[in-house]
Amino acid sequence: MLVASGIVYLLEPYHTNITKWLVKTPKLYFLDTGLCAYLTEWSSPETLEAGAMSGAILETFIFSEILKSYWHHGRHAPFYFDRDKDRKEIDLLIVQDEIVYPLEFKKSAAPGKDAVRNFKLLKNAGLKAAQGAVICLTYTLLPVTEHISAVAVGLL
Repeated sequence: MLVASGIVYLLEPYHTNITKWLVKTPKLYFLDTGLCAYLTEWSSPETLEAGAMSGAILETFIFSEILKSYWHHGRHAPFYFDRDKDRKEIDLLIVQDEIVYPLEFKKSAAPGKDAVRNFKLLKNAGLKAAQGAVICLTYTLLPVTEHISAVAVGLL
């Protein structure tokens, strides 16, 4: 009922026959972070910014904004996530024309190369991966690696 009413979204894992060791349980995202904060009783801005769940709430906000931008343009969101048996995870995969665009969400203003270390999971699985990005609290576009940039949340 929550999915049908647009309150939550179940993000399915990306899997193919060759990647049978992937976790196949969907991730649940609240599409209204205000409602999420209210239900978890994280009511003050200070708690939301510095609390133990601040990273998860920021991830929820980023995901919902990307999803809503697809819906706003009348497009189906080809979204998945990737997690292997060792719990290595990529937050969001956008799959278009059999090309995978990996995105990582970080509560950091200057993410390092370790923020994208799990992007190699795609190559190991034999998937055709394009340039990815880290969406974070930076104020401008920053290079993370030669082919991956940090993108400001405010640009969503």
